[in-house]
Amino acid sequence: MSTPANTPTPVTPSLLRDWSLPAPGEDKYSRGAVLVVGGGRSTPGAALLAGASALRAGAGKLTLAVAESVSVQLGVALPECGAVGLPEDSKGSITGKGLDRISSYLDRADAVLIGPGLDDQELSRDLLFALLEREEDRGGQAPTQGPAVVLDAFALGALPELEDRLDPWRGRMILTPNPTEAGILLGRDVEDLEADVAAVARKFDAVVSCQGYIAGAPGTSETESTLWKITTGYGGLGTSGSGDVLAGAIAGLRARGTSSTQAACWGTHLHAAAADRLASTMGPLGFLARELADQLPALMLELKT
Repeated sequence: MSTPANTPTPVTPSLLRDWSLPAPGEDKYSRGAVLVVGGGRSTPGAALLAGASALRAGAGKLTLAVAESVSVQLGVALPECGAVGLPEDSKGSITGKGLDRISSYLDRADAVLIGPGLDDQELSRDLLFALLEREEDRGGQAPTQGPAVVLDAFALGALPELEDRLDPWRGRMILTPNPTEAGILLGRDVEDLEADVAAVARKFDAVVSCQGYIAGAPGTSETESTLWKITTGYGGLGTSGSGDVLAGAIAGLRARGTSSTQAACWGTHLHAAAADRLASTMGPLGFLARELADQLPALMLELKT
């Protein structure tokens, strides 16, 4: 690539064809396992959307760790997943306790997505603290050894308070903030999204996807670029659950064996291209987030051929 420094590289079909995804593998185990942690009683659909998107992106196995009161219902609604109930408070929000219930899933996951359907900021912080404490107790993991950690929604808002505890995750986080959440991560208003997304990536040693911009974590880029820009996508992406689909797609691609940067670039492009596809048949507004996920397999096939 010959893009000048600090100028985003356009994410085009041609670029992605030259940056091919891993082969499908022989079975579900070779395509990676995704664990989604989220889904409070009032927002269980967010975890379902993220999990379905991870499977549509090609992940082989999926487990949803959600509030106890909705785990059975989600397991029935998405029979392709395993569903584990986590302790919740009186309002149905996950508390951060009872992580022993998902210990084996955390150990086996290739990508852990935390955030879709979490609905209490303080409890989300407690959950992240407990997950980080678990890794510290186990001696931490090198960036190349542990699962990718994809953080979305309320999980992102907890990061600034935990910045000095993030060493176990640094180098393997993927963050998917919207501009408001990017401002929370930086502790200031977002004024220049292109520069600010890169600043978030540097601050948290993470790959970041935010409203069409992707920034690579410092020192992890496998290309000459560390900043990319999506070249497609409709305003219809601004709909309930759309961000859950994006985070799930990135987690699913990462679980398949891509790098975090490749997963973010591919996932963000596919998410936007799915909106293009739906807009051409249904109109620019009114399509549903779950319909975005349904477009992913065909779009990946087209980019392969």
